[in-house]
Amino acid sequence: MQTITKCLVVLILNLNVHFINAQDSIPAIKNKQNIEMLEKVKITIQEQERGYLKEEVIAINKRLENNEITFLEAENLKKEAAKIHALNIENRVAIVDNKIALLKRNEYGLHKEGKDNLIGLNISNKSFNVKAKRTPPKYDIRTSNDFLLAIGFNNAIIDGEKLDDSPYKFKSSGFVELGWNWKTRLLKESNFLRLKYGFAFQWNKFRPNDNQYFVQQGNQTALERFPEHLKKAKLTITNLVFPLHLEFGPSRKLDRADRIRYINNNKFKIGIGGYGGFNIGTRQKLKYQLNGQNHKDKQKQSFNTSNLVYGLSSYIGFGDTALYVKYDLSPIFKDQITDQHNISVGIRFDID
Repeated sequence: MQTITKCLVVLILNLNVHFINAQDSIPAIKNKQNIEMLEKVKITIQEQERGYLKEEVIAINKRLENNEITFLEAENLKKEAAKIHALNIENRVAIVDNKIALLKRNEYGLHKEGKDNLIGLNISNKSFNVKAKRTPPKYDIRTSNDFLLAIGFNNAIIDGEKLDDSPYKFKSSGFVELGWNWKTRLLKESNFLRLKYGFAFQWNKFRPNDNQYFVQQGNQTALERFPEHLKKAKLTITNLVFPLHLEFGPSRKLDRADRIRYINNNKFKIGIGGYGGFNIGTRQKLKYQLNGQNHKDKQKQSFNTSNLVYGLSSYIGFGDTALYVKYDLSPIFKDQITDQHNISVGIRFDID
């Protein structure tokens, strides 16, 4: 990200930026590429200094034309400027040559540097050197994090009934889950077993069949036929949950002199666990036509949905993508004659 930002600054402000020490974000670039880049930097340095000298000579000649200085003073100023820029070329190229020599001696020379980066910035013939502290890479990172996105189909398993007899539409009832996860390696020398934990928002949506909608009657919630033709009836239950999974799967180990990393990109994985949390909102949305006019009703009330939610979940996949199943052990509606339990099947993306 830092490298991209620097490039944008160069394009927008027309700045000439030269890197004396490479950043930690490019340690894996092969030395051959780095050496080729630094050879080009040497050419750029010479062109820059010659360009600066040319501009100074032009400025001195203008002063001479305006009778601000004598011919002898102008010649002395030109010689002094030429001497300064020649030394600049010599010193700046020497720094780059040292860098090239370091790369030739070490397989990852840029990576084995010290903590400081020196960035040369040239603006309107003026040079500024800025030192930026670079934190050494941590030898072993056991915990990482990623963004969770899951989408799919949603329905309910009702006690004493088959799933085929569900009163909710299969294709139109769905769920969305958004969250953030942390993943911690449990074994010292292996990344095969990981603990995955975090938080997520779940939106479980139910669309009833047969022109029905949800009606709260005291401590009972039931489906009733709507008196008008319903274009849409949807109950959305929003939960804040805290998932916890044991994740299994192979990883590729990168072992370097100053760090080790475990990479499980494009690897098979299985996660088994569950979640617990709270219902933070329930809303029913109705769309219908009455007397030739379209109407929309939004009903925000509890509908006797369970305040505490908890359940089991599992996923199996490859890389960032997995098949995802979750099942609420807690009933959708509390204190009902017949319990209903939410079940969801979809695709899960863990994006790091």
